[in-house]
Amino acid sequence: MNRAVKFVAAVCMILSLPLGVNAKVDIRDFGNTARYAKANAALGQPKQNEKRVVMFGNSIMECWQLRYPEFFERTGYICRGISGQTTYQFLLRFRQDVINLHPRVVVIGGPTNDIAENTCPYNEETTFGNIVTMVELARQNKIRVVLSAVLPSQKFPWSKATGVSPKIKLLNARLKAYAKQQKIPFADYYDAMLDSDGISQNKSYTTDDVHPNKSGYQVMEQILLPLVKKQL
Repeated sequence: MNRAVKFVAAVCMILSLPLGVNAKVDIRDFGNTARYAKANAALGQPKQNEKRVVMFGNSIMECWQLRYPEFFERTGYICRGISGQTTYQFLLRFRQDVINLHPRVVVIGGPTNDIAENTCPYNEETTFGNIVTMVELARQNKIRVVLSAVLPSQKFPWSKATGVSPKIKLLNARLKAYAKQQKIPFADYYDAMLDSDGISQNKSYTTDDVHPNKSGYQVMEQILLPLVKKQL
């Protein structure tokens, strides 16, 4: 097991930390642009006829690679998730971890940590705007986009944020409408991952009402793969 995988394992094994573990960040590199610097350099430019796909986001992306590595081995997709990050931090590393890799498609993860208020009080308008900015940056660089819904949650174990479920529903509705307007595929995991109570994540698919287990990621795979393949 290499050093990067060991790091992800340590993050994902501590259930109270996965999304909040990086909340204490080095202010000199708030976006953690250095995290994947060596891995990005090792990748180099895409080979002829290579159709790269970058999975970009927070620990829900990062833990996907650990808990369901077969998905990445089979597809060859590139994981660029960093635990604890908000869309404010996504924007700061979008060039290093997406644009400079020249993927054919980027899958942008849902802004769970914005709602958890990991870096600042939640503001739906700003969070939505951050997503739109990433879409515009991708399109300007001829990268096709797949947007992701925020997964259902009733609360975040590490956060004192309130009104979590209604905020998730409102933001998802807005993202879905934007995706439809812009003709962007939308990976709408929400209903498929929702528990019978209508607010929590299905207990069969999660470890902590936030992060999917392998079964949850398999459900998400069935939603995501057809969308990405169509973009390719």
